[in-house]
Amino acid sequence: MSVNAPTILALDFDGVICDGLPEYFATAWRTYCKIWLPSSQTPPENLTSQFDRLRPVIETGWEMPVLIRALLSGVTEAEIWQNWSAIAQKFLQQDNLTAAEIGKKLDAIRDEWISTNLDSWLDLHRFYPGVLERLHSLIDSPVKPLIITTKEGRFVEQLLQRQGIQLPSQSVLGKEIKRPKYQIIRELIAIATQTPVVFWFVEDRLKTLQLVQQQADLEDVRLFLADWGYNTSAERELAQQNPRIQLLSLAQFAEDFSAWG
Repeated sequence: MSVNAPTILALDFDGVICDGLPEYFATAWRTYCKIWLPSSQTPPENLTSQFDRLRPVIETGWEMPVLIRALLSGVTEAEIWQNWSAIAQKFLQQDNLTAAEIGKKLDAIRDEWISTNLDSWLDLHRFYPGVLERLHSLIDSPVKPLIITTKEGRFVEQLLQRQGIQLPSQSVLGKEIKRPKYQIIRELIAIATQTPVVFWFVEDRLKTLQLVQQQADLEDVRLFLADWGYNTSAERELAQQNPRIQLLSLAQFAEDFSAWG
């Protein structure tokens, strides 16, 4: 294996392989209606596009309906970019809610949707251009592709199977693993059969990459921030200033590993 290629390529799913924005908004809107409206309504015009633009500020699912609450309460996009955490906490206090309560409602709404109409839920996921082709090209190559995601593994597998990509179930490590991504990477390196292990990790969340970077025993893992995912221009600038993290474009992702920088 070339030094310019990994033996193991680990990929995040949402924000790297798959764009789940339509599903995020639809689930968030249903949750917003459940909490704040007496009955479900059609979302106002332009709300979807606002939500999509602001998706990078979201760290945890419960924040999504709160983002809708903030926007419909007149909070500007500029204010949200600058001070989202404080704004979200303000609405929790103002409405006498907790993050756990909202998260539980959101999960219940999503679970009911999945159990009653799985196909319509799966239909709300789209794939970034060229990513499926690249992933397919790796299946029979010397590079072992893995997916490490906070989405449930069974849904990742179903979404990929719909596109004709069949990964072994042990190659999809989802929400059910219940461990930080850096710990999963550590375990994957420990059980790797091919040596030496050259481990590359592509993620769209800068904080996740920074947590891997903080692990002294993972200093040889190459880290890539997917610039097409759910991150901000400020985060991309920080990545460019970090010698351990390589900013990766969608065009580079589709090319040979030697073009990744």
